[in-house]
Amino acid sequence: MDSNDDTEDVSLFDAEEETTNRPRKSKIRHPVASFFHLFFRVSAVVVYLLCEFLSSSFIACMVTIILLLSCDFWAVKNVTGRLMVGLRWWNHIDEDGKSHWVFESRKESSQENKTVSEAESRIFWLGLIACPVLWVIFAFSALFSFRIKWLAVVIMGVVLQGANLYGYIRCKVGSRKNLTSMATSYLGKQFLRQNTGDDQTS
Repeated sequence: MDSNDDTEDVSLFDAEEETTNRPRKSKIRHPVASFFHLFFRVSAVVVYLLCEFLSSSFIACMVTIILLLSCDFWAVKNVTGRLMVGLRWWNHIDEDGKSHWVFESRKESSQENKTVSEAESRIFWLGLIACPVLWVIFAFSALFSFRIKWLAVVIMGVVLQGANLYGYIRCKVGSRKNLTSMATSYLGKQFLRQNTGDDQTS
């Protein structure tokens, strides 16, 4: 993602805001979405680990893993994030040809009630975080064991699943500009506090 691109944080689907008065539930409200949120990414990991036993063809294993990763990227980015946690990120090009990254989150009601299920939220974030970590481990393993031909596959896993992780973290915590201002404010306070302490001791 180009750091020069404009970004904005907006509410997700104004037409769906009327549903935010429903109480937060612990049960799984979208079992199909929850299943496919884990199915593609877990299947890609399993195929990678067992590819030498499943097939002697490197090309067949590589194509299968890349297809699973691609299906996972599309499903998580466009479907499961919206349904399971009320988040979505996307990119659009304006009339001037300028790229805009948009990070959406469903608005919460004044009563702090959400349509998001706690169980679905745990499943979503666990799968979203754990699998990219595994692909990073696979990348280092392939590098240090000199399995050079697998580096392209594991890098694809890191990139696709890391992109979704980055996008949804941006949706969750807000704009990068807000994060920068918060960090600057915190460092400024720490600097002033340290100087004040030094003046008092002297």
